[in-house]
Amino acid sequence: MSLWKRISSHVDCEQRMAAYYEEKGMLELRLCLAPWIEDRIMSEQITPNTTDQLERVALKFNEDLQQKLLSTRTASDQALKFRVVELCALIQRISAVELYTHLRSGLQKELQLVTEKSVAATAGQSMPLNPYNMNNTPMVTGYMVDPSDLLAVSNSCNPPVVQGIGPIHNVQNPGIASPALGMVTPKVELYEVQHQIMQALNEFGNCANALKLLAQNYSYMLNSTSSPNAEAAYRSLIEEKAAIVLTMRRSFMYYESLHEMVIHELKNWRHQQAQAGNGAPFNESSLDDIQRCFEMLESFIAHMLAAVKELMRVRLVTEEPELTHLLEQVQNAQKNLVCSAFIVDKQPPQVMKTNTRFAASVRWLIGSQLGIHNNPPTVECIIMSEIQSQRFVTRNTQMDNSSLSGQSSGEIQNASSTMEYQQNNHVFSASFRNMQLKKIKRAEKKGTESVMDEKFALFFYTTTTVNDFQIRVWTLSLPVVVIVHGNQEPQSWATITWDNAFAEIVRDPFMITDRVTWAQLSVALNIKFGSCTGRSLTIDNLDFLYEKLQREERSEYITWNQFCKEPMPDRSFTFWEWFFAIMKLTKDHMLGMWKAGCIMGFINKTKAQTDLLRSVYGIGTFLLRFSDSELGGVTIAYVNENGLVTMLAPWTARDFQVLNLADRIRDLDVLCWLHPSDRNASPVKRDVAFGEFYSKRQEPEPLVLDPVTGYVKSTLHVHVCRNGENGSTSGTPHHAQESMQLGNISPQSGITFYSPGRLEESDSDASETAEALERIVIGAQPNDPVISEITDALLTSNYRHGDFGMADFDTITNFENF
Repeated sequence: MSLWKRISSHVDCEQRMAAYYEEKGMLELRLCLAPWIEDRIMSEQITPNTTDQLERVALKFNEDLQQKLLSTRTASDQALKFRVVELCALIQRISAVELYTHLRSGLQKELQLVTEKSVAATAGQSMPLNPYNMNNTPMVTGYMVDPSDLLAVSNSCNPPVVQGIGPIHNVQNPGIASPALGMVTPKVELYEVQHQIMQALNEFGNCANALKLLAQNYSYMLNSTSSPNAEAAYRSLIEEKAAIVLTMRRSFMYYESLHEMVIHELKNWRHQQAQAGNGAPFNESSLDDIQRCFEMLESFIAHMLAAVKELMRVRLVTEEPELTHLLEQVQNAQKNLVCSAFIVDKQPPQVMKTNTRFAASVRWLIGSQLGIHNNPPTVECIIMSEIQSQRFVTRNTQMDNSSLSGQSSGEIQNASSTMEYQQNNHVFSASFRNMQLKKIKRAEKKGTESVMDEKFALFFYTTTTVNDFQIRVWTLSLPVVVIVHGNQEPQSWATITWDNAFAEIVRDPFMITDRVTWAQLSVALNIKFGSCTGRSLTIDNLDFLYEKLQREERSEYITWNQFCKEPMPDRSFTFWEWFFAIMKLTKDHMLGMWKAGCIMGFINKTKAQTDLLRSVYGIGTFLLRFSDSELGGVTIAYVNENGLVTMLAPWTARDFQVLNLADRIRDLDVLCWLHPSDRNASPVKRDVAFGEFYSKRQEPEPLVLDPVTGYVKSTLHVHVCRNGENGSTSGTPHHAQESMQLGNISPQSGITFYSPGRLEESDSDASETAEALERIVIGAQPNDPVISEITDALLTSNYRHGDFGMADFDTITNFENF
């Protein structure tokens, strides 16, 4: 039931709020789109705390509202179409901020009224504190729970302090007045919900006592002979029964409000679970507290169902439609409670490679309440496409175990597991430890769609029997992308990262917006990069990323295409490909240095040059930045002896497989002071900053020729080529180039192998190869036997484009990949 329906059940509240909305002419809008407005505003993860934030959020809300209204215009109801046209005109007349602020403040006022009514109705009449409801409608029939279970549940529910569920709250300070709106947000903790459930159960005990007395009087009346007071006794029984029915209706209304709060908290838990897929912190243990609430609600509704059935046995009139309707409501509420408690607690990998083992698990948050653990059911799993999931959820497809296997979009091995009950923690779950996706059936692609954009989901379902009644439940995992090769991984993670970050809490599978604000995207990128590398991005880093995402027409909004489909200006790769490659390089080869703050990272060339030239230490000051022009590259910018900034050609993962970053920095004597990544810090001596990351090098040994192999051991060193040295700088004329130097070959000789970019340009014929060889061996002693051996190896090679082909010569084996 929506929040507005709760308000409408009290005349004074409805009149008060109607007058409020009518001040701005928004009453018709509030009535027409009540559930959508509530879900849209209350599901926002960030509360606007500044004028700029408020304006951005308001504009986005205004656009979404217009789209919602335009989609409503397709309805066949002409009256509705006319109302929509009027509402569209209203939106055009009112500013986005005024519209959003008035509606948001109105919801807060409604919540306050609801809270007041709830507090004032401790005798049984209550109002909900949260408007959310779980739309889960699997099939289940009526059943009862032993009333003695109530005591076990209540004794196990020590009120823990957990995350709050305030529907509109300040993220930094939940429950505190929002600067933008000036309203105090009602905030309810789970332990408060548990306390309210216990209070309701205790009060319901009074109703049970009254029902017991009514049953006794009814039995006495049936068994007694005619009496002059029989008519008065009959009327008295009718009045007593009517009073009990009224109390039960109030108790059921209170149950609904408590159920909605618990369901909302479960939705929040699921949303946090999705955020955790991007690396956000996640308190999984809060699910135990949610389960306590489910168990208590199950006891509450079971007692209520038993009481309604007992009350129906007291037949004082032929038909009692009100009581029959109450019975249906209680039974449906019990169905929804049991079915909404079936969830995926351990998600499968969201980028799933075929023929690769993976794990997942599902959990039923009812514990031992229904006694199902005594005969645990088997849970089955299939994989569904996005379209299949939409059909199943939105059309409420009837679940038939025999037909579900035909709806699978692939073949999964080990896709069944029997549920197990753990007595010590009351967890009732099924673990899938060794699943493997063998085959996948893909949908036909349209336009620029690729297999990395296609979403699937694992569909878990089971059927069991309780007291001769059949229960069927199901749940869907978070969306997954199926790949068959590792090179599909980056784009697949773009799909998953976007979905995890920006999906609505309640949606049709797996609808997602195609554009978000930079404020939203920056949070997602920071979480992703920080969780992967162990250090969050700075404000300067994020400003640089914002610039990388911009096009000719600057906008606060970033589209899906800008994020991962369209190449960046003057580049052949997308923003996400560039960002993902940097993230992988940092994690695989520079993790310790990044976490220690030794790498500046995301900074453009111009700013890097400006910062270095302003450094008080001048010559020898350097910083490390991620390359703009090369995927997964890192470069060094430093102040040279002339007081100008030099930038080395980028190094990539392939380079670091030969020699790690720290050792390369140690070899470059031109690097003295590390420019700090923190603007408030001072430069640090190079060896102090990177010393802990240097690898141990052995002391130079005399020249020793292995008598068996005929080879001499060598080491790799890096140096910067000076002007006049034999290192070509073609292709990157403004950058000094690095080179590899092999030392300790002989006291008199030093052999230099230049970086691949220069050799790749000299390969058209044998003469160019010979010229390259001459450059390589410059500086060697004439007739040096070691040089002769190297030259012979090169001349007999068939490699081209810088692949030297010296696999049989250990001195230069490490250059083979070049």
